[in-house]
Amino acid sequence: MSSTHFGFETVDEKDKASRVRGVFDSVASKYDIMNDLMSGGLHRAWKAYTVMVANLKEGDQVLDIAGGTGDLSMAFSKKVGNSGRVVHTDINEAMLRTGRNRLVDKGIILPTLVCDAEKLPFPDAHFDLVSVAFGLRNMTHKDAALKEMNRVLKPGGKLLVLEFSKVAKPLEKSYDLYSFKVLPFLGKLVAGDDSSYRYLAESIRMHPGQEALKTLMQDAGFGHVDYHNMTGGIVALHVGIKC
Repeated sequence: MSSTHFGFETVDEKDKASRVRGVFDSVASKYDIMNDLMSGGLHRAWKAYTVMVANLKEGDQVLDIAGGTGDLSMAFSKKVGNSGRVVHTDINEAMLRTGRNRLVDKGIILPTLVCDAEKLPFPDAHFDLVSVAFGLRNMTHKDAALKEMNRVLKPGGKLLVLEFSKVAKPLEKSYDLYSFKVLPFLGKLVAGDDSSYRYLAESIRMHPGQEALKTLMQDAGFGHVDYHNMTGGIVALHVGIKC
């Protein structure tokens, strides 16, 4: 029996996916509001930078993993035009449904699919860009998921991993106070759920830091990997190129 972490808790590997699913089932309806509150709106700037780095062109094929409520899928779809395609995916049906409805309300119809990033249902060398924003840290086998992302990319294709990371040392104490006191309080007040937001804070601490994630991506087959810290390392954008 293999174990893994669910926040700071050690759980059986086979139980993690369902535990994570429970968290996102609980927060899906308030996810966008909480994102704005938690980040002071900064998540919009982080995602805008990700779209800029993606540097998509008309006709590109894009896979948005852990696409959730659809922010990046929406932005990507405007870049690839009618001749391109953005596939909006998430392992959590409640998050995906929320995102699909939001996209449809804005007149954007995209292929939408519930799928596991560790077993992607797409052929080899299919996409020009794969993105995963704030989702990798919730995956049980990050190495397997990264290898799958590499597999479905075309040679020369790009992987973008936008994720909470290791904050700069001078910010550590204040960031811990915010994460473990303020964040659960906001979760309770707005979403009626403090425990899910406590898990989210813990999952950030358990996620590999910038250099460790860079190594994981290289081990998954990406020939060139770099990262860009944002907001003092609270968030990092890792960029991997399939050679």
